[in-house]
Amino acid sequence: MNDRGSKGEVHLVHLYPKEMSIYGDLGNTRCLAARLRWHGYTPVVHNHAPGDPWPERADLLLGGGGQDSGQVRVQDDLKVQADRLRELAASGTPMLMVCGMYQLFGEAFITVEGERLPGLGILDVTTTGNERRMIGPVVLETDFGSVVGYENHSGSTVLGPGQRIFGRVRAGEGNNGKDGTEGARVANVVGTYLHGPVLPANPGLADGLLDIACRRATGDWEPADINDTVARQAHEAQVTRLTQPGSLRYR
Repeated sequence: MNDRGSKGEVHLVHLYPKEMSIYGDLGNTRCLAARLRWHGYTPVVHNHAPGDPWPERADLLLGGGGQDSGQVRVQDDLKVQADRLRELAASGTPMLMVCGMYQLFGEAFITVEGERLPGLGILDVTTTGNERRMIGPVVLETDFGSVVGYENHSGSTVLGPGQRIFGRVRAGEGNNGKDGTEGARVANVVGTYLHGPVLPANPGLADGLLDIACRRATGDWEPADINDTVARQAHEAQVTRLTQPGSLRYR
């Protein structure tokens, strides 16, 4: 039941928080739940573990990064939920998939040994494991404005023909350290390598996802006036530090 005076319930589904959240990506779910409350909505959080029944309602999905062992532990459940996830993506459900879950939402992951592990195929991306890790702070330009975060991945991701990117790299490595792209986006599904967690550092991105979710869940998006001064100051400081000429991370 909705809280008294609430603008409505919004159901957040976090996929595999124990298996796929080793870089603090659970903070994205906590950030969205907090911002929903600040905006006057009622968040309902579902933590989906392997083998769990699927929630009756899912207005926004989140997933995080994990070690290879974590990806192995969730693969059987992903197969069970694959058609449902594809249908939700096709219907416009907003999703934020970070690092390992970004890779699993792609076409395939090819291990260093050459083994091809199939993904869900929601995003037309293919990732290949390699010995070199891409680590460090990142600045992107995206449809949500500038986005900052921290990458830590050895997978090198290549986009298929026509695949829309999440962002253009201004500082950092991005998908593969070569083509200046970061992440991928199909409809309202966003895949990215950015940790941090990424949403507390990017209020514009957080509210961009909530805008979509709230309209779908309640019929409208009525944001409150939130004081994001500290987050925005930290955001702008990272943008300035990393994109000024002479920065070691400047592309």
